[in-house]
Amino acid sequence: MSSSGLELPSGNGGETAEAAQAGAVSVPRPVEIGADLSWGPEDWAEVRTRVERAGRAYVWLNLVEQRLRSVVGVVLRPVYEPVHGEEWEVAAAGPTGQEWVQRAAALREVSRRKGHVLDPADDSVLAFLTLPQLRELMVQHWPCFAPYLENRRELELTLDELEVARSAVIRNRGLNRAVLDQAERGCARLLRMLDGAEAGAAAGPLPADAVEHLVGDRFTDVAGVHPDRVRLQRELPPELLFGEARRLDAMGVALGLLVQNYPGRRLVRLADEGCRIRLLFLNPASGAMRRRERELGLRRGELARSVETAILHVRRVRSRVRDPEAFQIHVFDEVPRFSAYFVNDDGPDGIAVVQHYLRRSRGVETPAMVLRRAGREVVGPDGPGRGAGDLSLFDAYREEFETEWNESRPVS
Repeated sequence: MSSSGLELPSGNGGETAEAAQAGAVSVPRPVEIGADLSWGPEDWAEVRTRVERAGRAYVWLNLVEQRLRSVVGVVLRPVYEPVHGEEWEVAAAGPTGQEWVQRAAALREVSRRKGHVLDPADDSVLAFLTLPQLRELMVQHWPCFAPYLENRRELELTLDELEVARSAVIRNRGLNRAVLDQAERGCARLLRMLDGAEAGAAAGPLPADAVEHLVGDRFTDVAGVHPDRVRLQRELPPELLFGEARRLDAMGVALGLLVQNYPGRRLVRLADEGCRIRLLFLNPASGAMRRRERELGLRRGELARSVETAILHVRRVRSRVRDPEAFQIHVFDEVPRFSAYFVNDDGPDGIAVVQHYLRRSRGVETPAMVLRRAGREVVGPDGPGRGAGDLSLFDAYREEFETEWNESRPVS
């Protein structure tokens, strides 16, 4: 190299005489910087939490954005396309939205050239509009949407709420639990509105979960798992679980989730409104009861007395029901394996709560599974679908209940 050329510092951090004369600055080696590229367990735990939250929010926001594009296309395309052809989105945006709609059109052209448009259905300007831009189109043309969507203010406020989570997700920033919960509720509410439901319409005792449906083939009909009954009741309070029941079947030792947490007058009202109720308790006088008391380290008769109290309570409730046949109480003598509550098991909205009995843990302390009656298709090596003999978890526990009920004895 000639003396007039630029010479880089040597690899060992030293300087040549020529570099020193030229005023070159030595570049420190990585070891001299002292950077530590490794992640410890706490770092990995934190980043996994961020990814899980961002992933849940992304699924909900993606679903809302696709639904909103569909609504905008169905409503505005027939208005503008006959006159403006393929550029109907540009015309619909008007002068106020000219800048962002032109950016979307330019992005579509770039994506076309690079082969990034993988689905022909996405080869349109509409597919490149974001949630805020779709919102602007709806606001500008609200008279076109008013016949289908009743509450403009509710829709706008909901979209404003979602923008907080959307901004964090698209920029890969942290998302706290409160914002994620708000975004999931907002997305579910917005989807109901776009389907024609009223803004305040209830979503049912166990609202649909977009993420649950996407990964449902891996978890059969399990809709949720909670470490104990307290956490379960936070997510699914008894008044929501039992409040709209048409059929209610329950089996367990003392049925504390129902007896201790749902008022007797509401049970009377349910039965008088046509709900069929069957309650199956562990027989307080059975050997299985004494074995359960030994497992829990209780004195003899301690658990049996609490079950007797529960049975007396539901008997008083039954005495106030107009049709006692609609409210049946039985006891069984087998060693209890699990407690289960089945709500509306005859329809697609059926829900079950199941808790297995552990040897040293009371029912309130054991993990709780929430199951959906409809279940999901299972994707296996032979493709999607269930075989003729396959049972969902809901059906398996339901079958066990029926077997135990048929072998039990009524309480007078």
